Amino acid sequence: MRIGILAGEASGDILGSRLLAALRLRYPDLQVEGIGGPLMQARGCHSLFPMERLSVMGFIEPLKRLPELLHIRRSLYRHFLANPPDLFIGIDAPDFCLRLEWQLRRAGIPAAHVVSPTVWAWRQGRIGKIRRAVNRMLCLFPFETAIYREHNIPADFVGHPLADEIPQQVDRAAARAALGIAGTGKILALLPGSRSGEVSLLGPLFLESARRLAATDPDLSFLLPAAGAERLAQLRALLVDFPGLPLILVEGRSREVMAAADVVLLASGTATLESLLLKRPMVVTYRMAALSWALVSRLVKTPFAALPNILAGQPLVPELIQNAATPEAVVAALQPLLQDEDAARAQVQAFDAIHRSLALGFGERCADAVEAILAEPPA
Repeated sequence: MRIGILAGEASGDILGSRLLAALRLRYPDLQVEGIGGPLMQARGCHSLFPMERLSVMGFIEPLKRLPELLHIRRSLYRHFLANPPDLFIGIDAPDFCLRLEWQLRRAGIPAAHVVSPTVWAWRQGRIGKIRRAVNRMLCLFPFETAIYREHNIPADFVGHPLADEIPQQVDRAAARAALGIAGTGKILALLPGSRSGEVSLLGPLFLESARRLAATDPDLSFLLPAAGAERLAQLRALLVDFPGLPLILVEGRSREVMAAADVVLLASGTATLESLLLKRPMVVTYRMAALSWALVSRLVKTPFAALPNILAGQPLVPELIQNAATPEAVVAALQPLLQDEDAARAQVQAFDAIHRSLALGFGERCADAVEAILAEPPA
């Protein structure tokens, strides 16, 4: 068995590693090549290009790297055309993957895509492109399959690997001990994102909000994880303007930081799912470059931005986006969760139900879908 695969960033590397682990149990001699990060490479993926070269965000930013991105995609197409795999699997990165999947499928190579593009929220015109590009869409969330059924595109809800990985109950005291944190006071975790741009836009907001909260509650302290050495240096530079803040800066270990906290303030993204699965009440924010926001705000057709709210189908957690993300609004949203046990408990109870609905055995479900595609007659 020979698989072509592509993941464009760290979250896709996690998904790809789980999928490859399950496939290797069924196909011990599995050969895998394409683009993957360290986790996928540990599962035997030969990466033809560094995954970091695909890790760009927003609308404007990728334009600066467009020649390089196009070169990588052309090179992959030529490689797989000359060495056809039994199946190609794209993981997320739809703007990059879908055209490559369409080209390969047109050449007779079946294609699957893991992580549905947000066609339920915006750019629904991509449905036709998806129909041409993939044999099957593998969806992480249950609500995503409906739009594919409407358009007669095979789609499977495969659950989310984090829901399998994170236990239903996570010990807060053990997480604090692992981080070397003493005392029983309340802790607010601050997660302004893993990219430089996110930290630049959200870091000062989070720290100013923390300063205001600390002024009203001397027993409150803060944990701030940095996603690697570069973010650590960036956050240290920001902290110069916040002397005396009772805050511990941690390199990495963001999940342990959330597990140790009573409440989490974080950027919209994958970390909100982790906080949900850890059963930690949260407030979600996001800011982006003004031009990117001007484009997004006109295109998005969903009432919610935060993943917990999308999964719940209701405003379960406060979300403060772009101009609504001010220190005053952040403090007002956090104080009930820090001071009112009932408000925090309402979030946690809803999180528990969502967790159970997502824990399906992601790798095995994906492997089942791969076998179903390979059993189909050639198109």
